[in-house]
Amino acid sequence: MQPELRITSQTAELALSANKVLRNTYMLLGLSMLPTVIGAMIGISLNFSFMAQSPFMGFILMMAVMFGLFWGISKNRDNGLGVVLMLALTFFMGLMLGPILQAALHLRNGAQLVGIAAGGTGVIFFSLATIATVTKKDFSFMGKFLFIGLILLIVASLANLFFQIPVMQLTISAIAVLIFSGFILFDVSRVVTGGETNYVMATLAIYLDIYNLFVNLLSLLMALSGERD
Repeated sequence: MQPELRITSQTAELALSANKVLRNTYMLLGLSMLPTVIGAMIGISLNFSFMAQSPFMGFILMMAVMFGLFWGISKNRDNGLGVVLMLALTFFMGLMLGPILQAALHLRNGAQLVGIAAGGTGVIFFSLATIATVTKKDFSFMGKFLFIGLILLIVASLANLFFQIPVMQLTISAIAVLIFSGFILFDVSRVVTGGETNYVMATLAIYLDIYNLFVNLLSLLMALSGERD
């Protein structure tokens, strides 16, 4: 086989492999929304007073469960247990939406704000995913900046657990919307360009992008447009 034909054949195989990973990722991503919704519906009716009384301990507990599931998913990324753990994680993440959904639904226009946040998240995701898929541009150069931004965001969020400054929380949410929008572009691009070849791990990354985008978009809408009694 001539070198040119060999290169063309390898390129075609890589493209087919990337398309398969992307297709499986979107299928699992769609499936993961079901336990998220179920978890959120249960979470709305739960009492999260312990988290309000001790937000730092609540945060530590939540992170411990999350990272335990992250570890399990990573270890089982190539078998069916990884998918099961992924769905367990999305159910847990749905439960953790309870406090913010409870706060939103206590507003006169809370249901509308939740719908707008969900719709806005969907529009942002599909727009950025389409850009990454159609252009096939490599957005890996964004990785370092996004990672640094994420670390600073976590530090600022932890600090605000103690200070409880409304303006600071508003700023954190606005920056988080930008950062996780960037992560959507980055993570979808990694699948399209062959940087991520495991659909379970790809789903995990994109799911967390969407989840955090929704939470922070809803926080912004509640702060700026919430109608209190």
